[in-house]
Amino acid sequence: MRVERSRGRRALRRSLIGLALAVLFAAGPSAGAGDATVHPALWPARPPAAPSPDTEAFVSALLARMSLEEKIGQMIQADIASITPADLRTYKLGAVLAGGGAAPGGEVRTTPAAWLDLADALYRAELENASTAHTPIPLLFGIDAVHGNAKIVGATVFPHNIGLGAAHDVELIERIGAATAQEVAVTGIDWTFAPTVAVARDVRWGRSYESYSDDPQLVAAYAAAMVHGLQGERARGTFMSPGHTLSSVKHFLGDGGTEDGRDQGDNRASEATLMRVHDAGYPPAIDAGALIVMASFSGWQGVKMHANPDLLTTILKGRLGFDGFIVGDWNAHEEIPGCTKFSCPEAIRAGLDMFMAPDSWRRIYANTLAQVRAGEIPEARIDDAVRRILRVKALAGLFTRAAPKARPGAGDFAVLGSAAHREIARRAVRESLVLLKNAGGVLPLSPRAHLLVAGVAADRIDRQAGGWTIDWQGDHNSNADFPGGTSIYAALRAAVTAAGGTVTLSPEGSFRRRPDAAIVVFGEAPYAEFEGDRETLVYGVHDRASIALLRTLHARGIPTVSVFLSGRPLWVNPELNASDAFVAAWLPGTEGGGIADVLLARPDGSPRFDFDGRLSFPWPATGMPVTYDEADATSGALFPRGYGLSYAHAGEVAALSEDPRLAGDRGDASTLFQSAHVTAPWSAFIADGLASVRLTDASQASPEGTVTVTHAGADLAVRWNGSGTGVFWIGGRPVDLRSAVAHMAIAARLEVTLPASRPVWAGPRCASGSQAEESGCGRHGEGLLEVSQLLAAVAPGHAATLTLPLACFRRSGAALASVAGPFELRTAGALGLRLTDVRFVAAAAAGCHPGIRVDK
Repeated sequence: MRVERSRGRRALRRSLIGLALAVLFAAGPSAGAGDATVHPALWPARPPAAPSPDTEAFVSALLARMSLEEKIGQMIQADIASITPADLRTYKLGAVLAGGGAAPGGEVRTTPAAWLDLADALYRAELENASTAHTPIPLLFGIDAVHGNAKIVGATVFPHNIGLGAAHDVELIERIGAATAQEVAVTGIDWTFAPTVAVARDVRWGRSYESYSDDPQLVAAYAAAMVHGLQGERARGTFMSPGHTLSSVKHFLGDGGTEDGRDQGDNRASEATLMRVHDAGYPPAIDAGALIVMASFSGWQGVKMHANPDLLTTILKGRLGFDGFIVGDWNAHEEIPGCTKFSCPEAIRAGLDMFMAPDSWRRIYANTLAQVRAGEIPEARIDDAVRRILRVKALAGLFTRAAPKARPGAGDFAVLGSAAHREIARRAVRESLVLLKNAGGVLPLSPRAHLLVAGVAADRIDRQAGGWTIDWQGDHNSNADFPGGTSIYAALRAAVTAAGGTVTLSPEGSFRRRPDAAIVVFGEAPYAEFEGDRETLVYGVHDRASIALLRTLHARGIPTVSVFLSGRPLWVNPELNASDAFVAAWLPGTEGGGIADVLLARPDGSPRFDFDGRLSFPWPATGMPVTYDEADATSGALFPRGYGLSYAHAGEVAALSEDPRLAGDRGDASTLFQSAHVTAPWSAFIADGLASVRLTDASQASPEGTVTVTHAGADLAVRWNGSGTGVFWIGGRPVDLRSAVAHMAIAARLEVTLPASRPVWAGPRCASGSQAEESGCGRHGEGLLEVSQLLAAVAPGHAATLTLPLACFRRSGAALASVAGPFELRTAGALGLRLTDVRFVAAAAAGCHPGIRVDK
């Protein structure tokens, strides 16, 4: 096996930079963070599970016969988009995963059989050319089946966790876990990246729908139930029996409590809150048999979780008695100061047992091997990590389990989307619905009436399913991707026509025959982590059409029912006022029939099913999130946790204020950065010749140290050291700027603190891929504007505004149809800037007229 080794001046420079950054950041937590001291004695002590003598003896004997190369291999998980069966014949890795956009052959809409074929091929390749010195070690294969095996076309897609939280039904959760495991197992995969036990406390977070509740007690109860459902139970003799998968509880620790709800950000809660609120799901999950815990991208009090030995080792493995293994998140180790996605001994030393290195596995393998040989990572730490991984594989029965295609039930694809599983999902939808308003008892609706079904999401299963469906963000799907699924409109049509009524579908709300009532289905478009972060909770900022439709129907005296699809509670006071009835339906998945079950009456007018759902989060009274004190008392709620009307217990909702009460221009969609804060869902990134990294700390450096960024009061100080090309940019999901070319510009308010020593380029950042390359928009400034002379006009200590009309970039060849971010700065020289504000503004004149205005 060829091992890559660091060599030459560049490797030495990286080592020195890493050391310097480690010293810099070791001085204390990031600016704004508090005390990161952990007091182990305050945490509950849980004795580890009684070891199995036979298992421990088997693991010890196996470990003693493994080479160092084999041990390091076990500590790495690669993504199927970057590894092949041929690779596994050489590199004996511990695990693979199918990331958000990964699939067999790169085709996310491939067949279940292709998934099984790949799982089998990877498994068999791992065992080929294996060492003859010991028992061959099987491969683990993990997948994000977070609401059913939703990456597979035709699978049952259950409601996302936030909806399940509203159901308050522990037994239902276990049944969903069992059904999910069965649908995963038929494809040959043996590890499910669930449950998420985050206790979300700021629902601007783009992963809030993965949280069951802001109530730690409900999360704790659900954590154990989902682990039992996925894995089975030892006490019942069902643990990892056919049709079950390993779980992994995530994300340890505090991912639901980051500042401003920013994904991968910093949790600044007190240690008491961290323990009482954010740790609530882990002890019951471990007691239920969880053997894998995923570390969080986020940090606590300025220390990244992947680099926190106090929490990973002292608390999780010590006080909580966890004897399984800790896996990282997607290249999350690269956010540790001094680390890159290719090298991070700090994470292993802190207690991480397995790197999730999707596209970086070769180099992190080589570097970790070299670091152990150089004494940077103690061999005892390696042995502990590998012992834990082998223990999990042994306890899960992987050493005696057949190859994926030969396992009981493998290939029985009738299990995917089976009638039994869809019925569980339909029940889950019914139980999750929360009735917020029902003025005059407009619900339930008669199935013999003439109903108008309107709204952008009325006949859109993709809008019901949300993110983590087929692909990562879930935003490129159509009804054709959900064979066997039912849209809300289709479910209503079937029930109404069966009872003798009629239904008209009109997304825009038009009709010829006046309806007896209208059902308007609208809500958030699909999203997943960090792309779903929001600056405020005002729903209408992103959807003007729905409130206009509701007001039109209301003005015409048509009884109107709103069915609101969302991954979190949002400020919808105008929509509530314009609706006679309002149902929070969350992200219900493929079984729209559960909504028709509750909205429609029996032929005699009595309810078929009542509203059983109750809010598992408080509903906000303003455009900003509810807040919590140390005693968990909330302020700022319109409806408290536990609220929910029913047919049996009605209630009235008075007219609500339509002022979201936002401070300043918060929520202004034109703003990219202000007051030392990147506006959600945008993020800031820095990059150099080695790799890029997302900014999630108050102080951060690019992988080679070429660019450093620190918060300086209300500004962001960005400094290039001149050692190579460095980039700073604000971006996120690809955006189409073509419609804004004629009339918009990018304006950056800044101060030059170090004059540029080489040319500086600015403008929108190119999206990756062939489209960008063909347009001439590439890695070296093509498609950008050279702004060195403009910046030279700014004397040190003076503020100025740099204005870049978008028309300039159309002329320079930028691929404006899909840019990775609206604003980029790039130079290979030295440069220092303080950024105060970046936003879209109206262009002062037609055409390309970049300029800079210096404050007097």
